[in-house]
Amino acid sequence: MFGRATLARTGSFRPENLGQNALAMIGNLCFTIFVLGVLIFTIIAATYEPEDPLFHPSTKINTFLTSTSNATFKSDNTVVKTGEDFMASNQTAFATFINITDVETPKDGGAGGDGTPEITAENCAGPIDCRDPEVFHLMMRKAIEQFKDIHFYRFGKPVPANNDSSCDMAWRFRPKEGKTAAFYKDYRRFVIARSENCTLSVVGIGDYHTGVNARKKKKNQKPGFEKTPAQQQQAVMLPVVGENVNDSLPVVESENSFSRGKYLIYNGGGDRCKSMNHYLWSFLCALGEAQYLNRTLIMDLTICLNSVYSSSNQDEEGKDFRFYFDFEHLKEAASVLDQAQFWEDWGKWHKKDKLSLYLLEDFRVTPMKLAEVKDTLIMRKFGSVEPDNYWYRVCEGETESVVQRPWHLIWKSRRLMDIVSAMASRLNWDYDAVHIERGDKAMNKELWPNLAADTSPDALLSTLANKIEDGRNIYIATNEPDTSFFDPLKDKYTTHFLDEYKDLWDENSEWYLETTKLNKGVPVEFDGYMRVSVDTEVFLRGKKQIDTFNDLTNDCKDGINTCNTAAN
Repeated sequence: MFGRATLARTGSFRPENLGQNALAMIGNLCFTIFVLGVLIFTIIAATYEPEDPLFHPSTKINTFLTSTSNATFKSDNTVVKTGEDFMASNQTAFATFINITDVETPKDGGAGGDGTPEITAENCAGPIDCRDPEVFHLMMRKAIEQFKDIHFYRFGKPVPANNDSSCDMAWRFRPKEGKTAAFYKDYRRFVIARSENCTLSVVGIGDYHTGVNARKKKKNQKPGFEKTPAQQQQAVMLPVVGENVNDSLPVVESENSFSRGKYLIYNGGGDRCKSMNHYLWSFLCALGEAQYLNRTLIMDLTICLNSVYSSSNQDEEGKDFRFYFDFEHLKEAASVLDQAQFWEDWGKWHKKDKLSLYLLEDFRVTPMKLAEVKDTLIMRKFGSVEPDNYWYRVCEGETESVVQRPWHLIWKSRRLMDIVSAMASRLNWDYDAVHIERGDKAMNKELWPNLAADTSPDALLSTLANKIEDGRNIYIATNEPDTSFFDPLKDKYTTHFLDEYKDLWDENSEWYLETTKLNKGVPVEFDGYMRVSVDTEVFLRGKKQIDTFNDLTNDCKDGINTCNTAAN
């Protein structure tokens, strides 16, 4: 009785209340899940670090660079992106170019009403006067008329060539449909004829960089012709491909200047002989820390070329930073010194001037903790255990949001880009480009099942028929060693490949002579990285760009089932 009475008084167990209790329990459970979801989302939002506008977050990059797994995601050993790749191509500096209507029309022979002497047999004879304004205007108009696919921004004054009927003239230009933020410089030889009535005409223009007398601007030379912008804009530093390169090593002016300086150096580590992507990721971490600490970075200009770029398939020491990157731009825009020169000066003066060294062997000590260090030199010393001895570890964690990698300081070698400009100029900057990746990927049916068939000549002719007009010049950037494989394309197009232009880097070329001099008289090999760099840059300057994994095949760039991964 007693038990039954107690149960009856417990209202929650009455049959008519069971449905309501079940709904209440479900509601409480859903609310609990909702609260947990909000809590998790809040934690993620608070700790999320947005992607670097140029690369993935360092944690993702680090995993990628150090991965030794057999996953289908492969390291991309193609050309690294540098600062100029991220400049907007619609710079205001490109808006004011010279039209043919901006140049005065040369006068015909006859008496001059503006004070010029009357044409006579005496003054109509003799060599062409390259300093004559009439000759200058004639050459400018002829250049604008002949090179229809480029915009001109500046003409230098003509100078005498190697005979009485030729003048050399330089100009700054950019392709009309240029997709990169850069200017180019060319200098060519003009052959000028004079008719019986003393009328001048241009009868020939030499090839790219034939006007060697106009290459260097002479001292006290009067300015040439340049159109003044309608509105002055803040100047943006842009690469000028084709100018003389001054990548001599910077030197400290005096003992006093050296002793007053503050320096940062990274020593040792496991970054040597890694890919160029890895090298830049680490180097720019060091450069970013130096700028954050307002110190001069002491850099080792020697590079170990990874085996994937070398003809020997072995890692190759003894390469020079200046072979691959624009050191002139770096030394003008940042404070850097060559390591060998620094240690020579340090050996002479550090004891005499009581210069101090702050040694650091733990990458987890952040740059922020070093801001108050007063010592002349901070040395970060890295051990032998990978990946903790990679330089880029310094820029991880909380440092990532404080120290920014200065990508704008690293440009590609202007010597290599001058080869690119020469190749594009031979094609009159009027060509389409196709990137065709074959090689090992085409043979690996497991990861790239369709690539070989999709890049066969028959398939290419079928695909390109809807993308490129018949008769066009096509530059083919490819890793296919036998370019005769693409001979069937010649039925519809004029095809061009990298090795067609090897005179631009052979022993008689300007590049060969300059790099040999830079390398203390030892000839420099045009290595695999240089080849891929030039091949890629010529491809990127095509009017149309057809890419393997976007336009020719449905296979993923990094192997089967990785298309979404590559896009993220």
